[in-house]
Amino acid sequence: MTRLERLLRPKSIAVLGSGWAVNVIEQCQKMGFAGPVWPVHPTKAEIGGIKAYPSLKDLPGVPDATFIGVNRHATVDVVAELNALGAGGAICFASGWEEAGEPELQAKLIEAAGDMPILGGALLWPDQHGGKRVEKGVALLSQSSNIVINMTMQKRALPVAYVACLGNAAVVGLAELAGALLADERVTAIGLY
Repeated sequence: MTRLERLLRPKSIAVLGSGWAVNVIEQCQKMGFAGPVWPVHPTKAEIGGIKAYPSLKDLPGVPDATFIGVNRHATVDVVAELNALGAGGAICFASGWEEAGEPELQAKLIEAAGDMPILGGALLWPDQHGGKRVEKGVALLSQSSNIVINMTMQKRALPVAYVACLGNAAVVGLAELAGALLADERVTAIGLY
C-alpha cells in the first residue's frame, strides 16, 4: 500500500470551507460515494443537509481524504492538524503559494504535511464535473485542475477512472502519483497534461 492509498480510495471524507463544502458534498453524492462525508465548521450545525462538526478533533473518525476550502494561511494550520490526527491526505483548494511569490508559506505547508500527502485537486473538488463511477478507465493527471476537470465533461467513450491534480507538486510529485494510480488494476492508461 502506498502513502496515497487512503487519499485516492477514501472510505471517509471530511470537507472544510462552508461554501465550497456544499459543492463538494453534492459532487460526492453525484459520484455515488458510499462512505461518510463529514462537514467541519466552527459555527454551522449542518452543511449541505449533513450534520457538521465544530472541529476536526470532533469527527467520529479520522478522515481518509479531506477537502480544504479555506484561505491559504488557514490551510497550513488545517494540514498540520490533519497530519497530527493521522489523516490519509488532503486536497488543498487554496492558491497563492510559491507561484504567487510566497515560497516561505509553501515551505510551512510542506512542513505541516510531514508524510501526509496533499494534492492540488481530484474528483473531490467543488466545481461541477462529469465524473461518474466506472469499473476501469483512464487516470487523468494534470497540474491544472481547471483543464482536467473540463476533460471529464467529454461525451466520448473514454471512461475516466481517476482525475488528480498536482497543483504545485509541493508534497506529491508526478512520478509518485502516476505510480500509485498505475498500481490500481482498474487503471487502463494514464493521461498527462
